[in-house]
Amino acid sequence: MNPVEIFTDVSTWISDKVFYAVPVFDTKMPLIVLWLVLAGAFFTVWLGFMQVRGPKLSIDLVRGKYSSPDDEGEVSHFQALATAVSGTVGLGNIAGVAVAISLGGPGATLWMIVAGLLGMATKMAECMMGVKYRREHPDGSVSGGPMYYLRDGLAERGMRPLGQVLAAFFALCMIGGAVGGGNMFQSNQATAQIIDVTGGESSFLADVPWVVGLVFAALAGAVILGGIKSIARVTEKVVPFMAVLYLAACLVVLVWNVTSVPAAVGEIIGGAFRPEGIAGGVVGALIVGFQRAAFSNEAGLGSASVAHSAVKTREPATEGFVAMLEPFIDTVVICTMTALTIIITGTWDDGDASKLGGVGLTSRSFETVLPWFPLVLALAVVLFAFSTMISWSYYGMKATGFLFGDNPVAENAFKVLFLCFTVIGSAAALEPVIEFSDSAIFLMSVPNLVGLYLMAGPVRAVIHGYFRRVRSGEVAQVGSRA
Repeated sequence: MNPVEIFTDVSTWISDKVFYAVPVFDTKMPLIVLWLVLAGAFFTVWLGFMQVRGPKLSIDLVRGKYSSPDDEGEVSHFQALATAVSGTVGLGNIAGVAVAISLGGPGATLWMIVAGLLGMATKMAECMMGVKYRREHPDGSVSGGPMYYLRDGLAERGMRPLGQVLAAFFALCMIGGAVGGGNMFQSNQATAQIIDVTGGESSFLADVPWVVGLVFAALAGAVILGGIKSIARVTEKVVPFMAVLYLAACLVVLVWNVTSVPAAVGEIIGGAFRPEGIAGGVVGALIVGFQRAAFSNEAGLGSASVAHSAVKTREPATEGFVAMLEPFIDTVVICTMTALTIIITGTWDDGDASKLGGVGLTSRSFETVLPWFPLVLALAVVLFAFSTMISWSYYGMKATGFLFGDNPVAENAFKVLFLCFTVIGSAAALEPVIEFSDSAIFLMSVPNLVGLYLMAGPVRAVIHGYFRRVRSGEVAQVGSRA
């Protein structure tokens, strides 16, 4: 066997193990999805349903009402939120939702929303811990994330060897996920979309997709070589723009079909509890909805904790409250709007749905309103892919730095390697690479959640303590964001 065949076989074996599914009635539940959803349920109860009690404080923090210019860190709460959202809002919000509905019916949407709400609590726990155990360097830069709180947090609790092993394993998985799913897959799918809207097989780019990859690498390089401050400056502008653009397009479709909205909502609610069949049944809809939400918002994977660790704050709990907005934005808002667009136009239930694929099905839904609307979707796909790439470049860079003792040379070497794989991804056949990188990304949740369970006591103490001090007035507002 040649090296490519060996890599393909290894990737397939790893993927089969990571996404191993157990029978649930007449369908199957991937264990990794169950692992993530149960963590969301646990931290929802453990933290006292903070996603219900704390949104106002979250918004006040994002607006800068509790921020001081003297706080240590590199980016504002809003910039940290934008960077983390840019890493999660991507093709899963467009293609993944379409796949969920085509497999589980409209009812999958409701369970997707439920999983997103549960994931808010997990995001709160992991991002708070990222700030609590971050490392501040002499030059003012910051390193943080699960690899640091796994190593140092568990060491404080007398489990140093376990913490070191979990931290190193997490960092290795994050590097694999950053190069593959966070980079090559994004470059590949964005390139495919650009070629499609410029003529498909007859496009002038059809035979030279690597040219698109070079452009992506040049644009990404201009951003990521500047570090987290540069990434944050870009994401705080790109993320709101791309979200508004995409949501506006969805709203146009909904307004165009406004009389069908009540029926679509009824299909979502009714389909979520319909007992008959796998595809439309309650178990099938629940599993598919949970799976797409887990793949979309990354709650429990620990990735967003790396971005939030760079925030300017003296209170670790603040970033927990800010971070819990991410699953709401990503899953409850953007994924739901995609779902409504597909359901209300009826494209999910026509004979061609299975042939169109994820992006194709969403594009068909847009096209039912205006023939040129798929161009808007193409622009959204490119922006989503680009923002995901630059965020995951930072995640991979910090994981590399951790493994090499926070060495800036190693971090810069990773940046160069990352950009090389951007070009390769635009033209490569990615099936084995994506199998491996998806597995790496979801394997991150194993050490991350094990560590969070073991440190659940301090997590609750820090978050509840800060919330009480805010409500009592001990923590006062010090400013506001324009």
